[in-house]
Amino acid sequence: MLMIALGGFFMALADSVPGVSGGTVAFIMGFYDDFIGSIERLFYGKADEKKKAVIFLLKLALGWVVGMGLAVVALNAMFESHIYLISSVFIGFIAGAIPLIIMEEKESYKHWAKGLPFFIIGVVLVVAVTLANGAGGGASMDLSALSLGLAVKLVLVGMVAISAMFLPGISGSTMLLIFGAYMPVMSSLRKIMGGEMAYLPGILVFICGIILGALLVVKLIRTCLEKFRPQTVYMILGMMIGSFYSIVMGPTTLENAQPAMTFGAFNWLAAILGVALVLLLQFIRNKTEKVEDK
Repeated sequence: MLMIALGGFFMALADSVPGVSGGTVAFIMGFYDDFIGSIERLFYGKADEKKKAVIFLLKLALGWVVGMGLAVVALNAMFESHIYLISSVFIGFIAGAIPLIIMEEKESYKHWAKGLPFFIIGVVLVVAVTLANGAGGGASMDLSALSLGLAVKLVLVGMVAISAMFLPGISGSTMLLIFGAYMPVMSSLRKIMGGEMAYLPGILVFICGIILGALLVVKLIRTCLEKFRPQTVYMILGMMIGSFYSIVMGPTTLENAQPAMTFGAFNWLAAILGVALVLLLQFIRNKTEKVEDK
């Protein structure tokens, strides 16, 4: 219970930061298969499978809601004013996780001939998505004035964003930035929490897009993990490597754009903290699994 809720918390923090993927956190913490599988069973499974999926996702959602609430209320300003510090933490987090993931999936990574092309595809895909940020990041969007055209756009943006969140290395927040929806969505959530219900219909339409996107993409990911695991985990590794570039460029996508991270702006202590955080989560995970096995 604790580990799953903690995973949801860190997924939410990652999802709220442009350049970082909640799917990456799920893969790092070892519950990515359960996460994707539970969503698939929720939509397509039998009654007993749906029940297990709901229990797992509720535990995950508990931590996710707390983490996203913290991000919306308190961390948005910190991301703006301390983006290089936050980015350094996530670079350390991902760098520390990669060796652990390779060790855990060592059987899959032995099939390098099958996986190498997909590794390259993963890197190129994330870099391409990051480069596309400049195309639409500055567009304005008022969720308090919902129209048919805006509703259609919100549904499409929600579908793309949730699909990106499921894929390690591709940030749902980055996709929101590309479509000019990141700050409008985050701002609308903050205003709803402050009692301004005029923004609620727009957010509900956006959520409908998220649900529709989940229905379409989750089964494909699950099939790939089951039938083409070496190729899939190599592609995921490529996405994680590509996310370094995405995080470095993250400051340029903020509402008040800042220069891309340089070696001078990189905070080594924060990166070490990110590595330490991965090791702590791995330690908690191992302890939790030992307790559950008894």
